[in-house]
Amino acid sequence: MLENSGERIIPDLMKPTNGMLLEHVARYYFATPYVKGKVLDIACGTGYGTQMIAKLCKNKAEVVVGADKDAKALTYAKGRYHHPLIRWAEADAENAELPSALGTFTTIVSFETIEHLHDDRRFLRNLHAMLEPGGTLVLSTPFGRGRGRPTNEPFHVHQLTPDEFRALFGSFRDVDFFYQRGVTFEPRQRDGIRYPFGIAVARK
Repeated sequence: MLENSGERIIPDLMKPTNGMLLEHVARYYFATPYVKGKVLDIACGTGYGTQMIAKLCKNKAEVVVGADKDAKALTYAKGRYHHPLIRWAEADAENAELPSALGTFTTIVSFETIEHLHDDRRFLRNLHAMLEPGGTLVLSTPFGRGRGRPTNEPFHVHQLTPDEFRALFGSFRDVDFFYQRGVTFEPRQRDGIRYPFGIAVARK
C-alpha cells in the first residue's frame, strides 16, 4: 500500500468527507464536459482521477493516458485503478522531451501540478506542444503570494497570483478562467469572497 504522505491523494486511505479529496474529485467532474479523443492526465498521482475520466467519458474518449514521474504512485495506480481505455506512462512534466515521449492529445488535464514545479512556464510550453490544434487543456492551481515567493505549503515551490496564472496562457487561442471554492466553481470572482484555486480551460 502506498503511504499517504504530503499531498498525495489516496482515496482508499481518506474519509469520503475529506475536504482535499472532495476538491480534487470535483475538478475531475468539472473537466468531463471538455474531454474527448485522446486524453492525457499529466501528474495523475495514484490514478483515481484517470479512472474517473475513463469511466465517465468512455463514449467520448479513445484512450486515457495517466502520466506521472513517481514510479511508486504509478505502480499503485496500475494495481488499483483499471479500465480498458487507460494506459500508464512514467514522465517528468518539466522535461523538454516530454512532447516527443508522449505524443499529442485532443484533451489534456492537469490538476494541482504547477505549484510543485520550478519551471511552470516550461510545463505550459510542453502542454501546448502536446495539444492537437483545436484541443483543450484543463488546468488548476492554488493561488498564493506569487512566483518565487515563499509559501506555507511545504510541498509547493511557489503559488502563483491570479494574474500570474492568467499570464501563462498567452499562446492559446482562447481561455476561460474559473475560480474554485470547496466543490463549487464560478466564472468570476465576487467581491469579498476568497477563491483558493483557479482553473483554466484553454483551447489551442
